[in-house]
Amino acid sequence: MITIKEIARECNVSPTTVSNILNGKPKVSQETKERVLETVNRLGYSPNYIAQGLRNQKTKMIGIIAEDIAQFTTPEIVEGIMSYCEENGYRSIVKNLRLYARWSDSWYNKESDYHAILEPAIRELTSIMVDGIIYIAGHARVIHCFPERFSTPAVMTYAFDSNPEIPSVGIDDQGSAYEIVKYLISKGHRRIGVIGGKADNIHTQERLLGYQKALFEHQILYNPAWIRYAAWDEVSAYPEAQELLKTEVTAVFCMSDKMAGGLYRCLNENGKRAGENLAVVGFDNQEIARYFIPGLTTMSLPLKEIGNVSAKLLLQQIEGAEKGTPRNDVKQKILIPCTFIERESVHRI
Repeated sequence: MITIKEIARECNVSPTTVSNILNGKPKVSQETKERVLETVNRLGYSPNYIAQGLRNQKTKMIGIIAEDIAQFTTPEIVEGIMSYCEENGYRSIVKNLRLYARWSDSWYNKESDYHAILEPAIRELTSIMVDGIIYIAGHARVIHCFPERFSTPAVMTYAFDSNPEIPSVGIDDQGSAYEIVKYLISKGHRRIGVIGGKADNIHTQERLLGYQKALFEHQILYNPAWIRYAAWDEVSAYPEAQELLKTEVTAVFCMSDKMAGGLYRCLNENGKRAGENLAVVGFDNQEIARYFIPGLTTMSLPLKEIGNVSAKLLLQQIEGAEKGTPRNDVKQKILIPCTFIERESVHRI
């Protein structure tokens, strides 16, 4: 393996000069810098970051644990984390637990199976001395993820850790639902139905609170008969849509774009159209939303920003630990609002 000393000898400079160039430090002439970098590339030098970490007590490496990289929210969050880390001189290692691929939704109640997958991933990352860990959940809930008094800086993303010392970053479900329901009201709609996700889901509960807040502020009575629950997909939403079409609602707030697809199908089968006979809004701004006919008005999730903010929180902890700053000086819970996307699925009455 090529070493810094061999690079230095080849270029007739000191090992310190080579190290400074590789670490981007100034006060080196352009000619020397180009000669050293050409030699590094020619000889195939690759730094040993683990060895550097052992010497410096810092690897400039962070670990990312994803519940399942195939979850539609996860890739963009990972991109947000990695881009922020790269901009600040950190590298990233991703561990994919593949929980949904292994067990679909059934693993939620299998605590022992979950920890049998999770704990080896945490041990592996700490064994290679990552400076911190970010855990990305598939959906919002309270998770017993990191042990009490976990010494490695950590952040929970898209969920909340049962350990109150672990900061969390997620979406402002309540505020975002409030905004899109307020938009329906501004279009004259006062009889607004809901197709929510599973009733015990935090996303569902928070979005329902936002819906109720918008109704209350506009003196609209809450009708529980207009609240239906499904499993976040088009198939389970379809029968709930059928039931809502039997009521007097003029608009429906679907808590996912996929569930809005079930309502669109139901409308089409009944000779009706979103944006004409019934106002429809979704949530997520998945790619399918723009291809619905008419295009679906929805809320866009701030996924990359969630990743950026999670990485920023982690690096604050890492740098704070170096300075002796207590972990609880880092903000513990950040909720980021979604962005309103207006298309053609809502009409004025």
